Amino acid sequence: MQFTDFSKLDLARLPSPCFVVDEAAVERNLKILANVSERSGAKILSALKAFSLWHLAPLVSEYLDGSCASGLHEAKLGREYYGGEVHVFSAAYPQSDLKEILTFADHIVFNSCAQWRRFQPMIKQALLLRPEIEFGLRVNPEHSEGAVAIYDPCAPGSRLGIPLSQLDEDCLDGISGLHFHTLCEQGFAPLQRTLAVFEQKFGHLIDGMSWINFGGGHHITAPDYDTEALIKLIKQFTAKYNVQVYLEPGEAIAIGTGVLVSEVLDIVRNQLDLAILDTSATCHMPDVLEMPYRPDISGSDGPGKLAYTYRLGGLSCLAGDVIGDYSFKQPLRVGQRIIFEDMSHYTMVKTTTFNGVRLPAIAIWNSATEALKVIKEFAYSDFKNRLS
Repeated sequence: MQFTDFSKLDLARLPSPCFVVDEAAVERNLKILANVSERSGAKILSALKAFSLWHLAPLVSEYLDGSCASGLHEAKLGREYYGGEVHVFSAAYPQSDLKEILTFADHIVFNSCAQWRRFQPMIKQALLLRPEIEFGLRVNPEHSEGAVAIYDPCAPGSRLGIPLSQLDEDCLDGISGLHFHTLCEQGFAPLQRTLAVFEQKFGHLIDGMSWINFGGGHHITAPDYDTEALIKLIKQFTAKYNVQVYLEPGEAIAIGTGVLVSEVLDIVRNQLDLAILDTSATCHMPDVLEMPYRPDISGSDGPGKLAYTYRLGGLSCLAGDVIGDYSFKQPLRVGQRIIFEDMSHYTMVKTTTFNGVRLPAIAIWNSATEALKVIKEFAYSDFKNRLS
């Protein structure tokens, strides 16, 4: 999925490897989300776990209602750069982290009744200073819509969210909202089905709440997403229960907005042609190995479809650091730049320096004006300073 023609970008102006994000495409996505928010009444937060390029935070804050975080550090980034509301959910809070989160977050969502009870003394103390803090519980509808178990919050045995059988309704005093999250880059129909199950299991609790958070994974800005149905659903739900609805898309802000530019370092042969790149699946694109999935490359096709087929791999020592098999119209050459498409979301936030592999630089491009700025380059110090 690519909304920008990156063939217009002069790759020679970039270091390699390099993530390039088109701010015009990001704004396109933000406008769609803002339209859904305005027409439905839902508040939409930027999920920093997917896309936390804070250089664009001023742009994001023009359109969205705030940010949501998975822990202290993301929450601090949200408060420092994104403005608006700061929501935090963690599978479990270290006591020291929660103590600090209580000083600035607006919504704090707990993953268990046990932690909600355990931290009551600290919570009550924080409320004396900040009575406006709101608290919620994440529930698990036990309704799976995900195709890949590792990304399915409702997979059997999931540690995310409280199943109805484990929810102690006597502990709801002080809880003003419920949060559920079941989706991963999915359309409207999975949300509709999930919401029906959520209402069936937890509907008796909604009257006592002031807000319901539908979580993330909503592919709202994808071309085939039924935004009109989403708006209608939110309006109906809000009217039925008189609650504020929240959405937490992350990938929807960044899908189709960026690429990863890489360079061919060497070409060797071992039963098939192998191209070694200056990027890495394990270091720079871990979802390739975790999901797994096969990223698209501009001008390429599946193996054997075009004249020249190569297995593309990274420069790390991991034997499995393989991105996939691709074919091209012309033979690859050392020094050639290639473009991995749709590489803004769940990429920069997941990179590592395994093997001391250099992290990709980060550049902002505007496809409308062709303005280009490299905003971050990484060096040996970035690798060294993670260690001691």
